[in-house]
Amino acid sequence: MLLWDETIFSNGEVLEFDYLPEYFAHRDSQMQALRFSLKPALRGMRPVNCLVKGPPGTGKTTAVMKIFNEVKEHTDNVAFVKVNCQMDSTRFAVVSRIYEQLVHITPPSSGISFRRLFEKVIKYLLDSNKTLVVALDDINYLFPEGHADEVMYSLLRAHEQYPGARISVIAIISDVGIPYSFDPRVGSVFLPEEIAFPRYEISEIADIISNRVKHAFFKDVVSDEALDMVVTYVERTGDLRIGIDLLKRSGLNAERRASKTISVEDVDKAYEASRLLHLCRNIKSLSDHEKTLLGLIAKDNSLPTGELYKSFHEITGLGYTRFYEIIEKMHVSKLIDADFSGKGMRGRTRYVAPAYDSEDILKCLE
Repeated sequence: MLLWDETIFSNGEVLEFDYLPEYFAHRDSQMQALRFSLKPALRGMRPVNCLVKGPPGTGKTTAVMKIFNEVKEHTDNVAFVKVNCQMDSTRFAVVSRIYEQLVHITPPSSGISFRRLFEKVIKYLLDSNKTLVVALDDINYLFPEGHADEVMYSLLRAHEQYPGARISVIAIISDVGIPYSFDPRVGSVFLPEEIAFPRYEISEIADIISNRVKHAFFKDVVSDEALDMVVTYVERTGDLRIGIDLLKRSGLNAERRASKTISVEDVDKAYEASRLLHLCRNIKSLSDHEKTLLGLIAKDNSLPTGELYKSFHEITGLGYTRFYEIIEKMHVSKLIDADFSGKGMRGRTRYVAPAYDSEDILKCLE
């Protein structure tokens, strides 16, 4: 290994997922659409709601956060909040996160109702005369259990109950296979500007990855062959985050073998971990009971739901209703396949199987 004070990284921060890059290319039309939608906030008006759509790793969240920072430079009368709906996946969790970011105090997790906490948010906005813009990142994770409509309805119709409240929503949806549709009551007040983020072209991927390499590593650390391989992997998956993660892991692999250059072998080895980025991220958002059930499914590739429920109930003590809700959630999230067969005493038996390789699921559950 290299010594503690030796490294091939000139600025490793550039390869962290929460890093906001100064160089953000190939998304000019999307940035302009976001600017146009938020412009009314500079005049004390409610901004236009937005629906930001596209595959994972196509710059959706980065674009929104960069626009937030731009607008902050021109006004103090707008409060910007981003909520990660994969982690905060209920109506109460969402409004708790909003409250925390506005007043910098974490509300109690129990002993306070949603209504009371929401009123505190509104009171802050009215007292400070601020417009609230909420980015609901990965809002698709709120749909399986019906929380999306509850959250959107509360935010978008707040002005009806609290005159003077100005709230707009930027709903960020990743195309990960989770079906979504808003209740008509939400749709009638949402009326968003739809902004599409398509997959990057391979030339765009090469440009973005090359720029990260330039700022993350010292000169000549990444060979052309290694860079081409990273670009190929990103183009294959369509997710730029996999490329950024690949660069970081490849660099660490090189340092582990005391090398000052990244080889093709370093990239190849790193891809084994980076390719599971989506899967592990989705599994990380599950509750402990959901992870328990997914683990049971992964260990036995095809079980009728009756047998699966018995094992699940023995471990968790939960009833069939909750078991069925979890099955449905993981089915629409495409973590499992849950199909009916024509067999069984009543003619229809449901079998549950993992939608991914069992070993990969168990690796992410570790």
